[in-house]
Amino acid sequence: MSVAAATPSAAAPAVQRVEEIRAMIGALSGTPVAPPAGGDFSAQLAAAQGVAPMAQSATGARGAPTPFAAEIEAAAAKHGVDPALLKALIRQESNFNPNAVSPAGASGLTQLMPGTAASLGVTDPTDPAQAIEGGAKYLRQQLDRFGGDVEKALAAYNAGPGAVAKFGGVPPYAETQAYVQKVMGYAREYGLAAAPTTTPTIPSPIVT
Repeated sequence: MSVAAATPSAAAPAVQRVEEIRAMIGALSGTPVAPPAGGDFSAQLAAAQGVAPMAQSATGARGAPTPFAAEIEAAAAKHGVDPALLKALIRQESNFNPNAVSPAGASGLTQLMPGTAASLGVTDPTDPAQAIEGGAKYLRQQLDRFGGDVEKALAAYNAGPGAVAKFGGVPPYAETQAYVQKVMGYAREYGLAAAPTTTPTIPSPIVT
């Protein structure tokens, strides 16, 4: 879900006119007229009109505040998952809404199905701490299952590990493929490390 930033239609002409006047004064005096103290005039005008300046989404940019950040960081550290990946997964699954429920019956921040939640020790998926802990644990399980391959792990989170094993990679399901791409995109915004969370073991060459 995205929310478009509001920009008042009246602000643009006013800003343009003031900028034109400032340029004319500078041309007549031979000395450029600096913008008002405190920054860009358009930002000041927007602030005066009660309109927040355009900024990065609180849930979509690296370094921006993230809901449940402390719980996410703790669960990621506990289970050895990149926190950027866990944030991205939660953003895609529930958009940080702890009360989200899918038509299939998945619920909570990490959208755990009842059976999966029970197997992970999650008794209340709508409890943010439990949901994040369970989601991190389940994601770690998929990373281990698929040799640290992040895309396969995400596909398994979405479509089930059986589907990933069957196709030997991200299943040819439009929903799952879109899911993986969206989570990976969000994770990069949050600063996902270039290296996989787990490095697969490479057998040593046989010396003859």
